[in-house]
Amino acid sequence: MPQLSSLLDRFQPSAIAQIFSHATRLRETGKELWSFSTGEPDFDTPDHIRAAAKRAIDEGDTHYTPTDGRSALKEAVQGKFQRDNDLDYSVEQIVIGMGAKPLLTNAIQAVVDQGDEVILTTPCWPSHVGMTMMAGGQPIRIETGSETGFKMSPEMLEAVITSRTRLVLLCSPSNPTGAVYSAQELEGLAAVFRKHPQIWILTDDLYEHILFDDMSFATIAQVAPDLKDRVLTVNGVSKGYAMTGWRIGYAGGPDPWIRGIQKIFSQTNGGPCSISQAAATEALNGPQDFLRDWAQVYQSRRDLALSYLGDCPGLTCAPPAGAFYLLPNCSSLLGKTTPQGQTLQDSSQLADHLLNDWGIVVVPGAGFDCGPYFRISVATSEEVIKGGLERLVKACSSLS
Repeated sequence: MPQLSSLLDRFQPSAIAQIFSHATRLRETGKELWSFSTGEPDFDTPDHIRAAAKRAIDEGDTHYTPTDGRSALKEAVQGKFQRDNDLDYSVEQIVIGMGAKPLLTNAIQAVVDQGDEVILTTPCWPSHVGMTMMAGGQPIRIETGSETGFKMSPEMLEAVITSRTRLVLLCSPSNPTGAVYSAQELEGLAAVFRKHPQIWILTDDLYEHILFDDMSFATIAQVAPDLKDRVLTVNGVSKGYAMTGWRIGYAGGPDPWIRGIQKIFSQTNGGPCSISQAAATEALNGPQDFLRDWAQVYQSRRDLALSYLGDCPGLTCAPPAGAFYLLPNCSSLLGKTTPQGQTLQDSSQLADHLLNDWGIVVVPGAGFDCGPYFRISVATSEEVIKGGLERLVKACSSLS
């Protein structure tokens, strides 16, 4: 049989996707599940956005689009960056992708050569690592924990920069930790970047609109405008606007980086969906008030989940400042024994136990480069949070 590409040996499949698939199979057998695994808003796409998509269909807007997006959506992105982030990009400095995930992948491919080092913090979204390795880059992990607020300091960043460092990847608010860099903290990192002009900076801002406790959002090109010609600011409509299925991401950045992404797009995609672009244009140009309302709902759910986790023996959990995830530390549960006689060695075994024996779906920390943790998503109803976390308290209490 012919061989597959060695590219497949560079990275692992997504742990999130594997958990989701396993849970789906169990649900199909009739098993009742309390799922906290999916990073997807449970709100419906707002009516005015859906109406824009319907108009596009009715008006026959169903044909090919430019591979890097239409001018109307680019202009909406341009306005969003000006309105929300005080960032001025020309339309030529904006690119639209078929979701932020493939856009991030192509952005890394445009600047990273074989063996180049890409710095990121852990815990991290596993696809950031996979994207880097697919591009031939070497992930350089800065390990963070609750004692650092799951954020790197300027000193931590400086300590790992080498002559091979090509890119630093920032994600704030973070998946999976919910950590949010303040403007002051970003300025501290910017001081390091100024000393290393060979480094590109990629910032994943997908959770920008999901902030708690009156936290303000900042992105590094806004805080350090002198670095703007080295920064690609990536965002999208999926998380904030409950448009995950519409598959629209966007980015603003310096001309060379944008042209590199466009060149890759020219050979790898046929352009974002015309109907999705019409919807995304309305999302960015239309009413924005609901974003704050939704963030307050997520904060209420976060607080509800924290109240249960506080009663859960063996777990500790730092309150996240944004996104819709919690990351409990389960190190005190490792080494304990389940009622079925299994000794739990890591968070993956704990997650399997919770799923198979209690119907609770969480994502183990191994998928995020953080062993003794697991991720809970509160992008679900209060009923699921109450029912599922009541079971979680019982499950942890049953360990001996």
